[in-house]
Parts: sequence; structure tokens; C-alpha cells
Amino acid sequence: MSKKILAVDDDNDILDVIRIILEDEGYEVYTLANGKHVFEFVGENYPDLILLDVMLGGMDGRDICRALKEHEEYKKIPVVMISASHNLNNLLLMPGAPDNFLAKPFDIDRLIDMVKAQLAA
Repeated sequence: MSKKILAVDDDNDILDVIRIILEDEGYEVYTLANGKHVFEFVGENYPDLILLDVMLGGMDGRDICRALKEHEEYKKIPVVMISASHNLNNLLLMPGAPDNFLAKPFDIDRLIDMVKAQLAA
């Protein structure tokens, strides 16, 4: 059974790239273009990993990540934050921190390696 990955980004081109790359690696990839339906999706599909953009057109992915990590049922789902404009090293030290982060533009091999590492943990 393939692992389920949820990618959340308000840039559809980035979602397409992530989906194509990770489907080629054998993952089942779902995408959301905003953060409004993350909890609904997670509740219905319980993904094995979430790739979450920081800036989601009016929403802050860090708030979504914190809410996921504070939720008893979802806190064990690994979350990788993706950002073009933030140095997120300090974010990894905060309560409700993501499991890792990836800077945009990201290297395809780095994305694949990070996904494999998070799913193996």
C-alpha cells in the first residue's frame, strides 16, 4: 500500500511539480490549494505526511502546523513546512514545530530524500 502525502500550497504550479515528482516515486499524493480544508482532509484521509507551505494566501501555515501538532489524533503525522521567504530554523524550536522544513525553490532530490526520511522515522 502506497503512502499518502498531502501537499498544501497556494501555488498550483508547485502543487503540480510536487505531485508529479512524488507520484513518480510511488506515493499517493493529494493536493489542497489553501489551508481551509486541511483538518477536514486529514480527518477523512489521515495522510502519512503533510507538506505545508508557510504563506497560504491569507492563512499562515505555521498556525495550521501548530494546530495539527497540538491535536491528539494528528500530532504524530510528520509535517514538513515549505517556504520561499523565511528562515525557518527557529521555527523547529517552537511549540507545535514542524518535523522539518524545505526552502523554495527546492531541489527535487532533496524533496524526495526528505519525504523518505520523514516516512521512515
